[in-house]
Amino acid sequence: HVRIAGGEKPVMPDIPGAEHCISSDGFFDLEAQPEKALVVGAGYIAVELAGILHTLGTKVALACRGPGVLRHGFDPLIQEVLNKEIVRSGTELLSNSQVVGVEKGPDGKLQATLSSGKVVGALDCVLMAIGRSPVTEGMGLETTGVKLDQKGRVIVDDKQETGVAGLYCLGDASTSGYELTPVAIAAGRRLADRLFGGASDARFEYSNIATVVFSHPPIGVIGMTEPHAKEVYGEQAVTVYKSVFKPMHFALCDEEAKKPMAMKLVCAGEEERVVGLHVIGIAADEMLQGFGIALKMGATKADFDNAVAIHPTAAEEFVTMAPWGAKPDGKGGIRPVLPSAPHSKI
Repeated sequence: HVRIAGGEKPVMPDIPGAEHCISSDGFFDLEAQPEKALVVGAGYIAVELAGILHTLGTKVALACRGPGVLRHGFDPLIQEVLNKEIVRSGTELLSNSQVVGVEKGPDGKLQATLSSGKVVGALDCVLMAIGRSPVTEGMGLETTGVKLDQKGRVIVDDKQETGVAGLYCLGDASTSGYELTPVAIAAGRRLADRLFGGASDARFEYSNIATVVFSHPPIGVIGMTEPHAKEVYGEQAVTVYKSVFKPMHFALCDEEAKKPMAMKLVCAGEEERVVGLHVIGIAADEMLQGFGIALKMGATKADFDNAVAIHPTAAEEFVTMAPWGAKPDGKGGIRPVLPSAPHSKI
């Protein structure tokens, strides 16, 4: 048995002066903190590295080719809150901009020219986080009979099989989706269970996968966004509960130090099964692991309401969203709703 797990590598732009830029890999090779940096990209890596540099005290500009960051795969509420907070916290957000060239001056400082014509100068670092490509070249895959998609990823089925006996692929170099290290680890474990553990049907389930962006503040997401849920179930079958607030963690802080918090539950059907959960704010990364289990088990809004709030926490907002323990009756009022199934007493 042979398993392919080449992962991905950073993509660098084909522009004049690209040799003066670093990738996300180069970030870890920096020997000194840059005083001023330009981060280019709109995804996880760009957002996280820009946040790290800014928090350490670097003057940061974040350039993205669209109207904001995290435009794909994230709920509009999360996008709105994060993009506003990036600007409020002091990072310069250069939206609808692409870097078309980078020059290095005699003093070693860099100057980046954007597609808008704007020039960002006196830079110590230009960090490109514009995407990643699969590492599948140079392995001799062309001699094996496996097929690649247009991006160079190995095409696999839901059991990580390539169609060639004894040859498997998982992680970012495959078409499995969800380019996350824990996903690759879990898929590898299931593959090992099937091949060597006697579990002939073992496979990783690529659905309702919790993921976190370590932005400032962090983001936690599992399941469908509101627009996606409405596409799948129909607008009338989707009910949304949301809350935007400043958590009590910052109660004694000056106003400018307070970070925002936003939460959303996306529910579908008469039973209001929770098909999407989205949060941005302090400890979003920690709270998501538990709520992720609830979604995997098919929890409903009533199940959330039936859980007693832990006070004072930010997470309690998810189990107290109005109308608590009830739902609209279609006549301007509300009616009580019980949990989806009774639980045995212990």
